[in-house]
Amino acid sequence: MKTIDLKGYYRNQTGKEANGRIRKDGWVPCELYGGGENVHFAAFIADFKQIVYTPNTYTVKIDIEGTTHAAVIKEVQFNPLNEEIIHVDFVRVQEDKPMKIKLPIHYVGNSIGVREGGKLIKKLRFLNVKGLAKNMPAAIEVDISEIGLGKSIRVSDIKVENLEVLNAPAIPVASVSVPRSLKGDETPAKK
Repeated sequence: MKTIDLKGYYRNQTGKEANGRIRKDGWVPCELYGGGENVHFAAFIADFKQIVYTPNTYTVKIDIEGTTHAAVIKEVQFNPLNEEIIHVDFVRVQEDKPMKIKLPIHYVGNSIGVREGGKLIKKLRFLNVKGLAKNMPAAIEVDISEIGLGKSIRVSDIKVENLEVLNAPAIPVASVSVPRSLKGDETPAKK
């Protein structure tokens, strides 16, 4: 998994009023959980642009006043009116403990069904997986070359070494739809 850096500072005060002051100054209140004591800190809002607004999943190396923590984003809260980030929760990466994370799907190959005139429909962009941090790839590759017209690849068809896929097995990941021109005329002809 790719790593990205984030700088922050400890915050002593928590609560609605203190968080409001932090946000007004252009910072985002954050929490770091797991592996010991929870850490309350704040990070500059612009630094989240490269972490949150991307299809990639990162291990975030958080530098809080000289102390470094490896973590992943657990949850991001947005203001419902202007979509601005208002809070971020992180979970420490512990090498010896499995973690749950959403990894992006990268589709590879050229589907048989698409070559026959169908349209590829990507139903999932991420898969929820569980495993050790050392086994986490940057993305999960899904080969779509064997999908025919009207067929799908399901979660149960995806095998990722050393990781457990947590999505329901029956959920389609990608399918190839049959266009009207290939379905034929299903309505009776008018006389």
